[in-house]
Amino acid sequence: MPDQTPVRVVIVDDHAMFRSGVRAELVGVGAGVVEVLAEAADVDEAIAAVVAHRPDVVLLDVHLPGGGGVEVMRRLPAERRAETSFLALSVSDAAEDVIGTIRGGARGYVTKTITGPELVSAIRRVADGDAVFSPRLAGFVLDAFAGSIDVAAVDEDLDRLTEREREVMRLIARGYSYKEVAKELFISIKTVETHMSSVLRKLQLSSRHELTRWASDRRLL
Repeated sequence: MPDQTPVRVVIVDDHAMFRSGVRAELVGVGAGVVEVLAEAADVDEAIAAVVAHRPDVVLLDVHLPGGGGVEVMRRLPAERRAETSFLALSVSDAAEDVIGTIRGGARGYVTKTITGPELVSAIRRVADGDAVFSPRLAGFVLDAFAGSIDVAAVDEDLDRLTEREREVMRLIARGYSYKEVAKELFISIKTVETHMSSVLRKLQLSSRHELTRWASDRRLL
């Protein structure tokens, strides 16, 4: 018989309403299968929660104040990393986020379109040592290992951009208007314009059309 001890989970996301929704879903759908120990909103809180509660699985957002999900895994003491599995739960389905997070130590990556029962299943599988991906995202990882995505070149380009610039870049490259980007990221249109100018300058591009082509060539869309 499989082990039915509840999987002990910490939820890490910088949006309080999203954390509350995930907690409610796990408590409801995952009753007896998943136990939520704590929540965290940024890198420092996440590290403190993992050290204090020693969860089996950390549900980890990719983009966080203080350095992102990869920074959480990097800064944890080695013994905590060894006893904890990380499952990325993100709105982003961009190749560089998926590959970077897996390279950083996560056992799986699912998007926020996942259903409650699917998330409970993913948590259990990751706790049991499986690798779990939303179907489309598995291809990114396979392509990276096969060499058809030049991960080093992608990383070098993206290292020039701040976390917020990456978010703006991705949305603009996908065809969002400045107004739509501002609404999505809860920033002003003027701030979007400033970030966009910086992105184009750092990547040595001259237009959003070139940016879309640049991002598409690197499978960032």
